This record gives sequence, structure tokens and C-alpha cells, in this order.
Amino acid sequence: MARRSARAILIDDAGRLVLIRRTKPGQPRYWTTAGGGVDHDDPSVEAAMHRELFEELGAKAVGASQVFLVSSPSEAGLRIQHFFVTRLLSLDLAARTGPEFADPARGAYDPDYFDLRGDALADIGLQPPELKAFILANREALLAEPSASGRRPPISMISCHTCSSWTPPLP
Repeated sequence: MARRSARAILIDDAGRLVLIRRTKPGQPRYWTTAGGGVDHDDPSVEAAMHRELFEELGAKAVGASQVFLVSSPSEAGLRIQHFFVTRLLSLDLAARTGPEFADPARGAYDPDYFDLRGDALADIGLQPPELKAFILANREALLAEPSASGRRPPISMISCHTCSSWTPPLP
């Protein structure tokens, strides 16, 4: 059986990637994208991503294009992570509602911002590592993706030579 999750490559109007810095007691800190499991009552994987954005960041986003998948074996079968690029409309940390905020033993979930055109992203522990490699290899394409930029979708697609996913053509 497959366990699916939906995660957001969330980009703000300044071209920054919005991540969550995770600090768990007794573990090294790491960064991840907002997201989580697809619930049985989510109408789609994309809807789950929007729900998770609100739960974890109090965020609303516009548009979404699935641009990357990561799969790995798990005890329950197969774990599949769907990654969507999307553009941040609003963020209100006071509106966060996820169950993770009710249990202090789960650690901290702090938003953090990284300029996609800068070098700082290369120096952090972004999880999963496959996502970090994908983002670093496709920064300009992610910024040009219509869901992140507000432009119309590209007419054609080209292959990404550094990963198994596709990359929209640059404008």
C-alpha cells in the first residue's frame, strides 16, 4: 500500500523559498517544505497540499504545478511525496492549526526564507536530499513556473538532465 504526502515548494513575491526549520529535541535541526499526508477526505493531492500549508504556516497559496516526486520504501509499503510549486498569497502564523503545535515534544516548526537566486540554500540540511538537489538544479525554472510567477503555462516541456522529473522551459 502506498502512503502519499503532498508538499509545497512555496515561493513568495520576492523570489524566496519558504521552508520550515525543524528543531526536535535531541536531533540536529533540518529544513523541510510545508506538507504532510494526504487524508482520505482530501479531494486531491493538490487539495491536501493547500490544507497542509494552512495547518503548518497559516498560509494561502495560488496555483500549483506538480514538479517532482520522491518515492521510498516504508514499513507500510511505498511512501510517495508529491511536490508542487506554488506562490504564497498570505501567511499568518497565528492561524496555524496543525496537531503538531499541540505537542511541545514534537519540537519547533519555524518558517525560514531562502532567496532562490542566492547561495544560502546549498548550505542547509534541506530534507529530503533529492528535493534539495532538484531545487538547486532548477531554481530559475521554478521561479519561471506559472504557478510561482503568475504567468501563463508554457506550451512545451523540456527534460531535466540532472533528475528524473521535467522542467518547464525558461521564458
